[in-house]
Amino acid sequence: MKAVLHYRASPGFRAALSAIRGARIAVVDESDETGFAREIADADVLLHVLKPVTESMMEAAPRLGLVQKIGVGVNTIDLEAARRRRIAVCNMPGTNSQAVAEMALTLMLAVLRRVAVFDPQTRAGNGWRPDPDVLDRVGEIAGRTVGFFGFGASASRLAPALEALGARVIYTARTPRAGREAAFRTFEALLAEADIVSLHAPLTEATRGIFDAAAIARMKPGAIVVNTARGELIDEAALVAALRAGRLSGAGLDVFAREPVEPANELLTLPSVVVMPHLAWLTPETLARSMDVAVENCRRLGAGEPLLHRVV
Repeated sequence: MKAVLHYRASPGFRAALSAIRGARIAVVDESDETGFAREIADADVLLHVLKPVTESMMEAAPRLGLVQKIGVGVNTIDLEAARRRRIAVCNMPGTNSQAVAEMALTLMLAVLRRVAVFDPQTRAGNGWRPDPDVLDRVGEIAGRTVGFFGFGASASRLAPALEALGARVIYTARTPRAGREAAFRTFEALLAEADIVSLHAPLTEATRGIFDAAAIARMKPGAIVVNTARGELIDEAALVAALRAGRLSGAGLDVFAREPVEPANELLTLPSVVVMPHLAWLTPETLARSMDVAVENCRRLGAGEPLLHRVV
C-alpha cells in the first residue's frame, strides 16, 4: 500500500511518518510538480492537505482508491471527478478541533489586546510610548458576547473556555444544540448581538460570501470578526471597507479567499487585523491524531473494509 502525502512536511512530521508501519508514505512538497507526477503514478492513496485535488491529478493515478483529507473541509477536492472514477474520499472530523479552538481564542485575544500593533512597536523600542488612541481600543473577553457561526466540534470545545473567562456565548447553526437551546440565534440576530463573531462553518454554496457588505452592516458597531474556517465565507472587500471606516474594530484571520494570501491584499495593511497562514489546524498533536486515522483507512482500503468518515 503506497500513499503520497502532498504537503511540505516539517522535519518532525517526516520523522513521525518514517516510524509508521503498515503503509509506505512518499512525501512530496506541494510545489514539486515533477516529484508529485512521479510518486502519484503508482499510489493507492493520496493524503491531501491544502493544494486542490483536480481531475487531472486523479487521471495520473490509475491505482488511486482513496483521497484522504488531512482535516475536515473537502471543498478543495473535485468530488464529482472522484465519484466518476470510483475513488473514495474521506475526511477526519474532530482530529483538529482542539487546535482550531485554541487558534480562534488566540486570535480573539490578539485582536482585543492589539498584538499586531504592540509587538513591532516593542521590538523597535517604542512599546512604552504607545498611541493613546490604541490604548482606548484594547479590551477583554470578559463581559463580551461571542457569537459562533457554526457550532461544531471546535466551537463547542471553545465555548466553555470563553464562558470560564467571563464571556457570554451565542451561536447560529442548522439546528439548536441539546443543552444550549437558549443560546441559539438566527443569523441576523447573532450579527446584531455579538461583540465577537467567530466563524466555524464549512464552505458550501449556501455559505460562500455570506459575510457580505449587507451582513457586515448588520453587525454590532465595533465588533470583531475571527475566521478559522474558510476565507471564502467573507467578502474581503466589504471587510476591508468596514475596518477602514471603523464600523468593525478588528479581525483575526487564519484563512483568506485566495491562498497563499497575496502580499497586496489590503487586509495585510491594517493594524487592526491579526493574520496567520492557515495554520489553525496544524500542531504535532493534530498530525499524530490525523495519521492514526489515515493509516487505519489505508489498512481498511487494502482489506476491503468500510472506510472511516467517508464523504464519497
